[in-house]
Amino acid sequence: MLKQFLSKKSQKPLKYDSEKSSRGDSSPSTIDSSCALRTGCWSHIDEDSLAQASTTKESSVPLFLLMNMTVGITQPSMPFKDVPNNDEKLNLFMSKLSLCCVTFDFTNPNCNKDIMMQRDLKRRILIELVDFVGSYDGNNKFNETTILAMRGMFTINLFRVFPPNYSDDGEPRFDSAWPHLQFVYELLLKFITSPGLDVKLAKKYIDYSFILKLLDLFESGDPRERDCLKTILHRLYGKFTMHRSYIRKSVNNIFYSFVYENEKHRGIGELLEFYGSVISGFTLPLKEEHKIFLWRVLIPLHKPKSLGVYFQQLSYCIMLFIEKEQKLSSIVIRGLLKYWPITNSQKEVLFLGEIEEILESIHMVEFQRVMVPLFWRIGCCINSSHSQVAEKSLLLWNNERIANLIAQNCQTILPIIFPALERNIKSHWNSEVVTLTHNIRKTFLDMDKKLFLSCHSRLKEQKVILNLEAEKRKEAWKRLDHVASLKHPLIGNNNHNNSTISSFSPSKTS
Repeated sequence: MLKQFLSKKSQKPLKYDSEKSSRGDSSPSTIDSSCALRTGCWSHIDEDSLAQASTTKESSVPLFLLMNMTVGITQPSMPFKDVPNNDEKLNLFMSKLSLCCVTFDFTNPNCNKDIMMQRDLKRRILIELVDFVGSYDGNNKFNETTILAMRGMFTINLFRVFPPNYSDDGEPRFDSAWPHLQFVYELLLKFITSPGLDVKLAKKYIDYSFILKLLDLFESGDPRERDCLKTILHRLYGKFTMHRSYIRKSVNNIFYSFVYENEKHRGIGELLEFYGSVISGFTLPLKEEHKIFLWRVLIPLHKPKSLGVYFQQLSYCIMLFIEKEQKLSSIVIRGLLKYWPITNSQKEVLFLGEIEEILESIHMVEFQRVMVPLFWRIGCCINSSHSQVAEKSLLLWNNERIANLIAQNCQTILPIIFPALERNIKSHWNSEVVTLTHNIRKTFLDMDKKLFLSCHSRLKEQKVILNLEAEKRKEAWKRLDHVASLKHPLIGNNNHNNSTISSFSPSKTS
């Protein structure tokens, strides 16, 4: 059936040429790239001409025209198993690759049968290419022409511009072209990881420009595509060691733009997952560059409103840094206190969860450096009118490791936290929060009764002082009001003021 289809198509006149000549609208770049594909002169094809050719509509470059763009083999439908030696297999590979250099519009549900057959043909060819590259051994290497051809095919099929991300709903936007894109991504992954790929030769084409365009694809609204990109970027980072520094800087630039400019990017979670594997490979002691990344990128990433979308990946990266160097835990806690979401209760719950995770592994020295500002903030959370924030902060005492840290530093922590506990018991609206507060209050009483009573008496003294100060302020305002009324009687006597004003109204004078 496929052979009949190919032979039938080859007998038809080239509608493309006739349409172009009738319109007087020939495109030199498209024609040049087509001729280059047909004659196998891949080294003369630049990426811009391939991209320009790919942007034409599917009806402008029919598949039967591309079927003649073969390199040494006149029947690209031939299976690889029927070709005896490696050179001829590479020629056949190039022939099949050329057939995949046309894209289709999958958004049109009313396409004709001919287009449907062309789509299916390209899909089957892509599967063949994936199987061929996946089984390619390391005894034979891909030559430069093949690498350039692969880059051209990836450029045409993958690199595209996405619409702006105006919505904050976080809903996925599944790409209708995924039936082809998934195999193009699989082919790219197989190609990068293939033992037949010479890195020294391939770095000429898998260059900075290619990496930047690949990173731009993380803006895709399709989570399947972003997941493929994450895996491919990880393999690129592992194999092309000469590009590692550039990849890190490029990913950092995306984070900087997200945090400090527009806070809109769909792929932050996947990029953080990729960076998690990068952080795992950092050697000790950590370079200054990596510590700067922690302070200027990871910690400020807590600021955007969409934190919940990528919080799990961000927290994982933070904990990897702390596992590498324990002294970074106090730096992270100070950063979290700096960006604490006072008016966003959902984010406060996330912050408290991350604080708990950090405190589980923190060393005593680092804990003592931050315990005063930390527990002042926790005291504010205990008094939060949002029940989840108050409960989350009170449940910190249920963690055995954190409870031990508090017990060993009770002399410092209890005076900070005691007023918040007393305030909760007297005035908090949630019964569960009040119960938890009573439990913690009893824990402190059992821990150090003398200190507890001292804090209680000190709180009473402070209340007396505050009441006296309030009375003094009240008396001062009364005296000021009295002095003002003597100097300006109209201000001190509202009734007299009103009658005076009414006496001069137009209705009275008339």
